[in-house]
Amino acid sequence: MKSPVGRRGLILILSSPSGAGKTTLTRSLVDDRAGVLSISVTTRPKRPSEIDGKHYHFIDVEEFMALRDRDELLEWAEVHGNFYGTPRKPVEKALAGGQDMIFDIDYQGTRQVRQKLPEDVVTVFILPPSFKELKARLERRAEDAPEVIQKRLANARVEMERWVEYDYVIVNEDLGASFQSLKAIQAAERLKRDRLVGLPEFVQGLLAEKLD
Repeated sequence: MKSPVGRRGLILILSSPSGAGKTTLTRSLVDDRAGVLSISVTTRPKRPSEIDGKHYHFIDVEEFMALRDRDELLEWAEVHGNFYGTPRKPVEKALAGGQDMIFDIDYQGTRQVRQKLPEDVVTVFILPPSFKELKARLERRAEDAPEVIQKRLANARVEMERWVEYDYVIVNEDLGASFQSLKAIQAAERLKRDRLVGLPEFVQGLLAEKLD
């Protein structure tokens, strides 16, 4: 039975230092059909395990700057010497159609999206259970050179200080439990009255009903 009240989509942003689990959690949400993953554009070289158009849209610096200058990016940032950004039009179209968009971006991008679409944004910061475990996860991933891992660990300390800027915080010790926490956050945020379309009219209709 179709609900008499519609819903505007929301932007669910997950951020964390590299290796804390945000990418795995965002993919889990997408696999569970909880929303559509926002595919960023990036100037970073493609890793062997990545697919262009699925994990990122890989473009050169000149093309990236052209998108930025035309204000076609909802957010953009330079991270680890590379540029990342989110195309704006697909996100706005999805929200208007009642579809949730899931973002896997850092705190710099989160600030920009919140500034541009403050009513649509829900932010979650993912923390590792320990710094030792974070290092172990990066090493097990086996996709970065040792010097890159050290750079990511150094940046992780700066990134983790940003947890206070987020609506929710999850310590990702157990992936399954963290995923269930994310689902609970999303379910609650979907029911906020400001995201429900046609709610005032629906309530007025209820109050106008006459009982026999």
